[in-house]
Amino acid sequence: MRTASPPLLALAAVAAGAAPAAAGMPSVTLTDAASMRLESISFFLAVFLLVALAVRALWNALRTDFPRLPRLSYPKAVGLVGLWGLLFLLVLTMISGARELMTPGAWKKDGLTYSLADAKSPAPEPPPAGPTEEVRRAKLLALFAALTAHAGSHDGRYPPAGDPSVPAELWQTPHASGLRYVYLSGRTARDPGRVLACEPELFDGGRLVLFAGGEVRRMTSADLAPLLGAGGK
Repeated sequence: MRTASPPLLALAAVAAGAAPAAAGMPSVTLTDAASMRLESISFFLAVFLLVALAVRALWNALRTDFPRLPRLSYPKAVGLVGLWGLLFLLVLTMISGARELMTPGAWKKDGLTYSLADAKSPAPEPPPAGPTEEVRRAKLLALFAALTAHAGSHDGRYPPAGDPSVPAELWQTPHASGLRYVYLSGRTARDPGRVLACEPELFDGGRLVLFAGGEVRRMTSADLAPLLGAGGK
C-alpha cells in the first residue's frame, strides 16, 4: 500500500489545522490600475502563446511538402515568435528614429502615438447666435395680432392661455428651447396699461413685455415683478 509523501502529509496537516478567516481580517488585493495592467499582460501572453501554437502547427504542416524542414517543437515556436516580435520592434524604432532625424522637433508624443508639434487644434465652433431683439419683438407683435383678432369678436376680451384659436407656434418664444410666453389671462383691450404677456428669463439684457394696448417694452425681472405680482396693474 502506497503512503503519501512527507511534503504532501505536511501540506494536508497545515490545511486541516488552518483556522477559518474571521470577518474584518486584512486581505491583500491589487489596486484597480494594477488589476487592469495584470489583465492586459495576461491577455498579451495568452495571445502570444496561441500565436506560437499556430506557427508551430503551420510550420509542421509545411513538412509534408518540404521534408527537409526540421520539426518545430513548441518551445522553439515560442522563441521564433518572440524573435519576430523583437525584429518588428526594431524596424518600427528605426522608422521612428529616421522620421525624427528628417524632421527634428516636428513630432511630439501624444499618448501612445505622435503628432505634429505645430499642428493646431481646430477652433471650436461658435455657439449659435440667439434671436435678435427685432425678431423677439416681431414674435410678440404676431402674438398680439392673433390675440387682438380674438378680442375683436369677443367684446374686447383676450383669449385664455392656449386657446386653439391662436396658433400653437405663436405661444412659443423664438428661443431654441421653445418655451412658452408668460401669459396673463383675463385681460381686455380696455386695459392698455396692464401686462398681457412677457418672455421668460431666457435672454440677456432684459425681457420683452407685451402690454394689453399692444406696446412692447424691454424690462428687467426686478422691474417686472411688481407688475406681475399686482395682477399687471
